Amino acid sequence: MLSIEDQIASLHCEITVNQPLEAIGTALTYFLNKLHECSRSDVKRCKERCLEEAAQLLKGIPKEQLQSLEEKQLLSLVRLLITMQLQMVNISTASRKLEQILSIEELQKVCMFLEDCTMGREACREACPALLNKVAELFHVLLVQEGGQNGPLCYFAVKVCLQIFQLLPKEVAHLVMEEDQGTSPMQKVLQALLDIIFGQCFNRDTRLLAGTAVAMLINTAPETGGGGGVAAWSLLHVTHSEPWLLTVGGVRVRCSPQGQDGVDRLAVSRGLLTGCRADILTSHHHDDRKIILLLDGLFPLVCALCEEKLECHYFVFEVLMLWLRKMKESLATIWEIIGAPLLSNDSSLRQQLIQVLWNNAESPVEGVSDFVRSAFCLLLEIYEMECQTFGETRETLHVNLLHRITKLPWETKAKYSPLCALLPYVGTDMVLKQYPELPSHLLKCLSANHLSPCASELYKCLIQQLRKELIGSVPHDAPPSELDLANRWAQLWRPTLLKALTSDVTLVQNNSSSHLLPCTLRVFPASVEPLLDFLDPVSPGDLHAWACIMSARRATFGGSPWILESDSASKTLKLALGSVDDKVRLAALNLLCCSPKTKEAPTPEELSTIKAFIPQNLNSDSSPFRQHFQAGVKRFLVRIRDSCLAHVRGRKIKKETDPSLSKEAATILEQGVGFVDWLSQLPYAYLAAGHSFQRKKTVLLLLAAVLETCTDTWSPDKKKGQPPVSMSSLITWARQRTQWDFFSRSKQLVLIGCLEDSTNEIRELSGALLVKFFPPFEEDTTRVLFGRTEQLLCSPRVPEAQMGAVMMNVLLQKSEGQFKPPWLDSRLDNGSLSNIASKTTSVVHYLVKELGQHYLTATTDMMLAAKTKPIQGVLSALEKCLLEVPTQLSEVLNRSLTLEILTLLEKTSLFLLGVLYGNPDTATEDKGVPPSFCDMGNAINSLIAQQGAGEDPGEGEEGILLSEEHSLVLTCCWVSLKEIGIFLGSLVERILVESRQVECGLSVEEMKRASKVFKDILLKCRHWGAVEGCCVGFTKFCASLLSSNDPHLRGIPVQMLQQGLEILNSPRSSSVTRRAAGLPMLILCVASAEEASKARPLLAHSIHTLLDTARTPLLQNWDQTLDLPQVCAVHTLQALVRGSALGVAILQFAPAVAILSLTLLSSPCWAMRNAALQLYSSLCSRMLGQRTGGEEGSTQHGMSPPAFFTHYPTLQPFMLGELRGAARELQGPSGEAMLRLHPSLFPILTLLAKLQAGAPDLTGALSDFLAPLLQLASSPIHSVRVTVSKALVAMTAPSEYMSILVCLARGLPHRGEPCCHNRLHGQLLQIRVLVDAALGTHSAPSDDLGEVVSCVEAKLWLVSRAQRCPPVRGAYLGVVEALRRLCSEGFLQQLSHTLLCELHTPQHRLQVGCAVLHQSAIHFLCGDPRWSRELWEGFSTASRDLRLSLVTWVADVSDWKETVLQQVIRQNLQTHLKGTLLDQSLDNIRAYLAAMEAVMTPQEGDPTPARPLSGFPCAPLTGSELQECLELLLALLENQRGGPEFLSKALCAASLLLSLSPLCSLSPRWCSVLEVHRAPEAPEALRMACATALCLAGVPLMREGMREQSLSTGIDIRLINTGLYLLQDESQPVRMRVAGFASRLCHARRQGKGERKSLYLMQVNQALPFLLGLLLEEYWDCPGTLEVLLGHLPEADLRTVLEDSTKTRCGSLYEQDEANVFSEPSAMCARLLPLFLQLADKFPESSRLPERLSAWAKGNISSVLESLSVCKKLPADETLNPAWLALIVDSRFHGALCAVFTRAALLLRVLHVSDALRRHCDPVTVRADAQEVYRLLARNGVHFPSTFPAAIL
Repeated sequence: MLSIEDQIASLHCEITVNQPLEAIGTALTYFLNKLHECSRSDVKRCKERCLEEAAQLLKGIPKEQLQSLEEKQLLSLVRLLITMQLQMVNISTASRKLEQILSIEELQKVCMFLEDCTMGREACREACPALLNKVAELFHVLLVQEGGQNGPLCYFAVKVCLQIFQLLPKEVAHLVMEEDQGTSPMQKVLQALLDIIFGQCFNRDTRLLAGTAVAMLINTAPETGGGGGVAAWSLLHVTHSEPWLLTVGGVRVRCSPQGQDGVDRLAVSRGLLTGCRADILTSHHHDDRKIILLLDGLFPLVCALCEEKLECHYFVFEVLMLWLRKMKESLATIWEIIGAPLLSNDSSLRQQLIQVLWNNAESPVEGVSDFVRSAFCLLLEIYEMECQTFGETRETLHVNLLHRITKLPWETKAKYSPLCALLPYVGTDMVLKQYPELPSHLLKCLSANHLSPCASELYKCLIQQLRKELIGSVPHDAPPSELDLANRWAQLWRPTLLKALTSDVTLVQNNSSSHLLPCTLRVFPASVEPLLDFLDPVSPGDLHAWACIMSARRATFGGSPWILESDSASKTLKLALGSVDDKVRLAALNLLCCSPKTKEAPTPEELSTIKAFIPQNLNSDSSPFRQHFQAGVKRFLVRIRDSCLAHVRGRKIKKETDPSLSKEAATILEQGVGFVDWLSQLPYAYLAAGHSFQRKKTVLLLLAAVLETCTDTWSPDKKKGQPPVSMSSLITWARQRTQWDFFSRSKQLVLIGCLEDSTNEIRELSGALLVKFFPPFEEDTTRVLFGRTEQLLCSPRVPEAQMGAVMMNVLLQKSEGQFKPPWLDSRLDNGSLSNIASKTTSVVHYLVKELGQHYLTATTDMMLAAKTKPIQGVLSALEKCLLEVPTQLSEVLNRSLTLEILTLLEKTSLFLLGVLYGNPDTATEDKGVPPSFCDMGNAINSLIAQQGAGEDPGEGEEGILLSEEHSLVLTCCWVSLKEIGIFLGSLVERILVESRQVECGLSVEEMKRASKVFKDILLKCRHWGAVEGCCVGFTKFCASLLSSNDPHLRGIPVQMLQQGLEILNSPRSSSVTRRAAGLPMLILCVASAEEASKARPLLAHSIHTLLDTARTPLLQNWDQTLDLPQVCAVHTLQALVRGSALGVAILQFAPAVAILSLTLLSSPCWAMRNAALQLYSSLCSRMLGQRTGGEEGSTQHGMSPPAFFTHYPTLQPFMLGELRGAARELQGPSGEAMLRLHPSLFPILTLLAKLQAGAPDLTGALSDFLAPLLQLASSPIHSVRVTVSKALVAMTAPSEYMSILVCLARGLPHRGEPCCHNRLHGQLLQIRVLVDAALGTHSAPSDDLGEVVSCVEAKLWLVSRAQRCPPVRGAYLGVVEALRRLCSEGFLQQLSHTLLCELHTPQHRLQVGCAVLHQSAIHFLCGDPRWSRELWEGFSTASRDLRLSLVTWVADVSDWKETVLQQVIRQNLQTHLKGTLLDQSLDNIRAYLAAMEAVMTPQEGDPTPARPLSGFPCAPLTGSELQECLELLLALLENQRGGPEFLSKALCAASLLLSLSPLCSLSPRWCSVLEVHRAPEAPEALRMACATALCLAGVPLMREGMREQSLSTGIDIRLINTGLYLLQDESQPVRMRVAGFASRLCHARRQGKGERKSLYLMQVNQALPFLLGLLLEEYWDCPGTLEVLLGHLPEADLRTVLEDSTKTRCGSLYEQDEANVFSEPSAMCARLLPLFLQLADKFPESSRLPERLSAWAKGNISSVLESLSVCKKLPADETLNPAWLALIVDSRFHGALCAVFTRAALLLRVLHVSDALRRHCDPVTVRADAQEVYRLLARNGVHFPSTFPAAIL
C-alpha cells in the first residue's frame, strides 16, 4: 500500500495533468499541501492546525467543482482521507477533524459509491492487513472509553470488520491461516468483537452486528481441522459462565463472559444463522456425526432464548425465523445425516417447536405475533416436504393443530394466525366443518382493535382459498363464472359480512367496511349484487351497508353511481347523504368522491349533490367525522383539479380536431373551476367570531384542502401531495375569469381574526394557513397586529397569552423585509440593532428583552406582574419564534444571547419557586423542603397582603374558593414554570442537533445549570400542571444529552438520576409532591430518554435501586406523619410502570415488581399498603393490556393463564404459595372457616380472574391452582368467594370442567345435613361459573352434565325456607338459571311454585340478601311466560316491596318487549299510576315512572308510541283517570319536586299519557313545562327529556291538530318553536333526539298523503329547515308565527357592541362562558332570512299577516336605519386600525350585523309589497345604504353567507 506522501504526490500529479478547472486545481493543491504538512509534522498541535485548515479549504470548494472531478481522482482522494484517518485515530482532535472532512455530504456520496465499486474494493484488498491493524488499534482506543464503547464510531468499526470479512474472504482467510499464537491484528480484532458481544458495549445493535462479523470470520477459517465448524461449536459455549478459548484457524482468543444478559447468546445465534455457510451449520460434533450444529447446537440455544423474558424478544423470534429458514434450506443434508424425518409424530423437536410458538403467540411485544405466524408457515412447509419425501400421512399434524386451534377461546389472538398458516393444507371445508363457530367468532373479533387485524387476515385467507378450491374443483376447460363463484361465497359468508356491515357497534362497522368488504370485492368481483339484494335502504344500518358496498365497488372497479345505477340508487344515495348517522353520511360522501382514476371529472349531478351536502355538515361534533369529511372533499378536489388540468392542456388540440369535444371540455372546466371558487369562498362566511368551534374547525379544514389542492404552493416537508407542474396554467385560466382569488386582503383579515380564537386548534390551523399560503402582510396590518400581540402577551389569561404567541410567530414569518423589521425599531435600541443579521434575530432579541422586563416587574411587584406583565406569554412566544420558525438556530442565536436566555430562565424559575415558598432564599437551597399546598396558599396570601392587593391573610380563611388575586399569582407561577421546562428542553435539543454550529452551543457546565432548572421545578413545585409540563422538556433534554458523543454530557442525566435516587432515600418531613409526583417523574424522564436499541442500564439501575429501597424494613420507631423513603420508592415504581415511553421494556421487571407490591400489602404502614395497591393495579394493566372504557372485568383483552405464566414464570410459584397459605389459614382447628385477613389474596385472585378462560393446559402445570381455589370457596368474605369462582374458571382447563362440576355437585349437602353457609355459597358460585363455561364450550350436553343436573334437582331444599341463608338460596337459583334448558319440567314447575310462594309470603324480619333473592326470583319467574303472567296478574294484591321489585325488573331487562306480557305490564302500570304518584317516596315514583317509560316508549325507528298487540287489547285509562294522573305529573314538574333525573322521568311519563289523549286540555301546561326546561341553562337531563317528550307526544298532538281544523294551532307553533330551540342545543344527543321528532312529523305528513314508508331519521341540519319550512307552509297566517321567527334573531344593538369593543379588557383570569356554546346567531339569521322573504311575499294573500308585518315594519324602521347609519361610520378606507381589529374579533359583532341585514332585507321586501309603508321610509335609500354597508364590510374582512348578498345586492 502506498504511503500518505506517495498518495498525495500521485493525486497532485493527476490533478495537474488532468485539471478540469483552474479554480478547483488551485484549491485542491492547497488542500493537498496542508495534508502533506500534517503528515510530516510530529507535533500534535501542528497536526491539528493543519487538519483544521485543510477542512476549511475543502468546505470552500463548491459542490459543482467536486462533481467535475473524474471518478479515478475522487477515489484517490477518498483513499487518501481514509488512510489519514486511520493513522490519526489515536489523536482524538485530529481524528475529529478528519471526520469533519469525511462528513461532507458530497464525499459521503463518494464513500457510499465506493462500497459497491470494484476499484474501491480492490484498494481495500491491497491494504487489508494494514486496514485490519488500524481497526484493531481503533478498537483498543474505543473499548477503554465509555463514550467510545456505545457510540456510533464503535458501530461503524464493527461494520467495517463485517464488510472486510464478507467481501474479502480470501485475504482474511490468508491472515487467519498464517496467524500463530502470538498477538496479531486479527487476534486483536476478534478479541474486540467478542468483548463487544459479551457486554463490554451496551449498544444492542453493535453487539448483534459483532455476532454477524464473528460468524463471517468463521466462514473464512480453513477447512483443515474441521474448518469453521469447530469454531462455531466452540462459540456455543456462550451459554457457560466460565472462560474458554476460541480457535479460528490459527487465531486463538480468550472468551470471558461478563454476565449473561441474553444479548450475548442472541448475538452469537443470530450471527451464526445469518453469516455462516450451510456446510458449517450442518457440521457434526466431533463426538457424534449425527449431532448437527443447526439441530443439536443452535436449536436448544434459540429455544431457551424464546422461553426467557428478554427486552429483545422481537429479535429472539427473528432468530427463530432464521433457524427455521436454515432448516428448510438444509433439509436434504440433514436427512442424509440422520436418515429419518425431523417432525414425526413422536418427535421431541416438533413438540418443542409447537410449544414455543403457542407460548409466544400472545406475546405483548409488537411484531412477535407476526413472527409466530411466519414460523407456523415454515414449520408446515417443512412438514409437507418431509411427508412428500418419506411418504408419511399428512393429516396427523394438521388435524391435531386444527383441533387445538378450535378449542381456544375466540378472545385468544393465538388461534387466528396459526389457522391462516394451516388453511392451505386442510382446506376451507374442513375448517368450517370442525370450527362452525368461526364466522361468529370473526364477527366478535371485529369489535376488538387488537383482534381485528388477525381476524381480517384470516377472512382474506379463507375466501382466497375458497376461490382457489372452487376453480380447482372443475375442469380447466369449463371454469365457473364469476356469478357462480360469488353465489357460492354468499352461501358461506354473506350473512356474516352483512351482519358486520349493519352492526350497531361502530368498530365492527368500520373494520368490516375497511377490511372485509374490499378484499371480498377483489376476490369475488360479482359479489356486489348478492349483497345488495338483501338490503333495505330505508333502514339506517342497511343504508350504511349499501353506501359502503357501493363505495367499495366504485373504488375497486370505477364508474359513476349516477351512470351505472338506476334512479333508485340515486334516491338511496340522497337518503344516505341526509341520514342522522355520521357513518352513513361519510360512507355516502366517500361514494361520491372516490374514484380509481383521479382524472375522472365529476358529473354535474355529483357537483350539485356535494354542493348541497357540504353546507349541511359544517357543524358536526365528531372530530373523526371532520377529518374524514376533509379527506373526502380533498379527493373530490383532486379529481376536479386533475380533470381540469387535462382539459386545459388538451384544449387547443381538441378545438382543432373536434369542436364538440372542446365545448365539453369548456363545460367541465367551468363547472370544476366554479365549484372550487364557491368552496374557497364558503369558509370565510363562517370564520367570524360567534360561530361554533365545530363549524370553524370544519371550514378551516375545507379551506386547507382547497389551498393544498388548487394552488401552486410547494411544501418542502412533504414527499407526496405536491402540486402538479402545470398547475399555474389552470390558475391562470381561472383568474382570467375573475375566479380563484384565494389570497385577497379581506380574506387575510378573516384568518387574522381567527388568531384570537379561544381554542388552540383554530389558532394553530389559521396561523399555519396564513404562513404557508398567504402573501406577506402589508405595513398597516403588521403595525396593528404587533400592537395587538403586545397586548395579548401581557394578558393574565392563558388562552390570550397563547393567542399572542401564535400571532407573534405568524407576524415574524409574514411581515415584509428580511432584516430589522421597522415595527421593532422603537422596541430595540440602536446598539442592539447594529449586530442583528436577520428578522428572526430581531424578534428574538425583542422577546428576550421583554422577558427580562417582565422578570424585573415580577421581582418588584408580583401582583402587578401577574395582572399586567405575566411571564408565560413572552416565554411561549419566544419558544415559537425561536424553535418553530424554519431557520437554523445558529443563524439566530449566538453564544452571548444563548447564555442570556439561560440566565433569565434560571432566575425566573428560582424567583417563581420562591414565591410559592414564601421565601426566595429557601427556594435556592438544595436541601429545602418543598412547601405543602397549605404553605403555598399561605405564601401567596401573604404576598397579596404585603402588596396591598387583597385582604389580610388571617381574614377570610373560611372561604372555599380562591380569590381572584390568589388565582392570578398561582396561575402565573405554575404556567410559567411549565413553559420554562418545555422551552428549555426544546432549546437544548435543537442546540445539540445543530451541534456542528458551535457558536450557539452550551458548555458542560452550562448544561448542568440547565439541568438544575429542571431539577428545581420537578422537586420543589407541587403543582401537577407545572410538573407534567416540565417533564415534556426534561425528557427531550435527557434524550439529547444521552445521545451525544460527549461522555461529559451523557453523564449529566446519569448524575441527575443518581441524585434523585439519593434524595429518595433521604429523610424528610413531608412528601415531595402529591404521591411523590415530582421525584418519580424525574426518574421516569431520565429512564425514558434512553435509546431503545441499548440495554437501558439506567432503567435497570433505577428499578433495582427502587426495589431495594422498597424492601428495606421499616424502623421500629417510624412516624406515620412523615414521608417514608419506602413509600416514595413504591410510588416511583408506579410512575415507571405507567410511563408510556418505556413501553414493554418495563415488563422484564414485572415479576419482581409484582411480588414486591403483593408483599408490601402486609405492611403495618397504611401509606405503604396504599402505594403498593396502586402499583399492583398499574402493573396488572401493563401486563394484561389496557382495557377500553366500560370493560372492567372483561377478559377480552387479557392473556390466557398458560401464556401469562410463560411470560412471567416466577410469578407462578409465588402466587401459588400465597393461595396455599391463605387456604391453610382459612381452616380452624376443628375444620370450620376462620376470618383471617390475607392481604395479598384478593389482588392475586383479581388478577387470575382477569385471565382468559378456556385455554388448554397441555403441561398440567396450572392444575396445582385448583386445590387452593376450591378450598378458598369457604372464605367468610363474600367478595373473595365471588372472585375465587371467577379465578377457578380461568385457571381450569376445558377438559377438567366436567370432572370438577360433578365433584362440586355431588358435594352439595342434603336436607338436614350440617353445612357451612360460606362454604356452600362459594361452592354454588363455582358451580354456576363452571356451568356457564362448560355450556359455552360444549355445543351438546354430555352425560356428566346430566349428572350435574340431577344432583342440582335433588337439592331443591336449598331454595326453600328450610335454607335460612338468602345468599345461598340466590346462588342456588343462579345455578338452576344456568341449567334451565336442561332441567326437567316437573322440577321447574315445583321450583317456580316455591318461588311464587316465597314472594307472596310477608317478611317478619329483615335479612341480609333478601332483596337480592327476591329480585333473582322475579328474574327467574319472568323468564317463563306462564309464571310471569301469573306474577303480574297478582300485581294488585302484591306487597309494596314486591311491586317495587317488579317495576325495577321491567326497567332492567327487555325480554318482555313485543310479547303478551308487555300488555299485561302496561295495564298494571297504568292502573296503579295514580296511587303511586300520591306516594311520598320519590324513589318508588322514580322506579315506577322508569318502568312505565320502558313499557310505553316506542322502539327506535317506530314512528308511533307503543300500542297494544293485536288480539290482546289493553284497557286504557279513562278520561278522568288520565286527567288526574297528568295533573299530578304536571304538578310535580311545575313545582320542580325532585332532581333533574326524577323530573325527566316525570316529563316522559306525562308525555306518554298525553300521547294517549292528544286532545287533552292540559296540553298548554305541558307545553309551558317544555318551554321552561328547553332553556340552555337547564340541566341536560331535562333538555333531553324535553326532546324525548316532543317525540312521544308532540307528533300525536300535531297530527290531531292537522286532522281537526277547528283545533287551535297555538300548540303546534309552540311545539315547533321548542323543537327549533332544542335543535340548537349544545348537546348532540339532544339535537339528534329532536331530529327524531322532526323525522316522525315528516313521516306522519307522508302518511297523510298516502305514502306509507318506514321511518327515516333525518340529519339534524335537515330537521331545522324542515321545521322552519313546516312553520311557513302550514302556519304562515297564524298568530305567533312571525313572533316565533323573530324570536330566533339575535339582538341588533350595534352601538353597544361598538362601545364595548373600545373598552380596555379587565385583568381578570377567567371569562364567563356562554350558556350554549353551540348556538350560532349568524348561521340562524342565514337560515331565517329566506323564510322572512317568503313570508313577506305572502303579504297580499292574507288579511291578518299584513297587519302584523306592517306593525313590525313601523316599529323597526328607525332601528334599522340607525343600525345602517352606525355601520356607515365604520372604517371606510382599507387601512387596518386597532379599533377595527378589536371589533371583528368580538363574538357579538358578526351576529349583530347579520341581524341588521336580516331586518333590513325583510323591511325592504315589506316596503316592496306594501304601498302604505313607503311613506314612512324610502326603500331606495334603505337598499342603497344596505348595499354600501355590505360592500364596505366585505372589503374589510367581514363576509356573509350567500343568502345575504342575494337579498340585498
